[in-house]
Amino acid sequence: MIHKTFLLLGSNLGDRAEILLKAQKEISLSVGTVVNESSIYETGAWGIEDQPAFLNQVVVVKTKLNPHQLLTVINNIEQELGRIRHQKWGERLIDIDILYYNNKVINTPNLIIPHPEIANRRFTLVPLVEIAPDFMHPVLGRNQKELLSSCEDELEVKKL
Repeated sequence: MIHKTFLLLGSNLGDRAEILLKAQKEISLSVGTVVNESSIYETGAWGIEDQPAFLNQVVVVKTKLNPHQLLTVINNIEQELGRIRHQKWGERLIDIDILYYNNKVINTPNLIIPHPEIANRRFTLVPLVEIAPDFMHPVLGRNQKELLSSCEDELEVKKL
């Protein structure tokens, strides 16, 4: 069975654009077919703000992996690309988050889908609205445009 997943890619260290490109290539090889991608956006850091700006992009992937397999594979991709987990919201070479997986709702100790912070982050919602404005959040019952219009995050999200 083929599943549709939305992944958020982010990088704020090194050659950020090159790292996003490498991540997308690895996703194509290990996860499935990238069927859509947003523009790349630059934003200030969220959470811990005293760090370099991030480049972010959302990709839509068709995959045969189940959600837990997907998490394992993207964690392996992050590790292969040099991610070291120092602190939550800290700077990083690469971050890959599962935003949505079909319309599934999953809440386990290791995995929460949809990503619990989608509605609070402009850097996630702006690229989502670009490529899937009408996709419904399966828990909140609102589409991405509606979530963005009510998002209180004031960080600037600049299209490159």
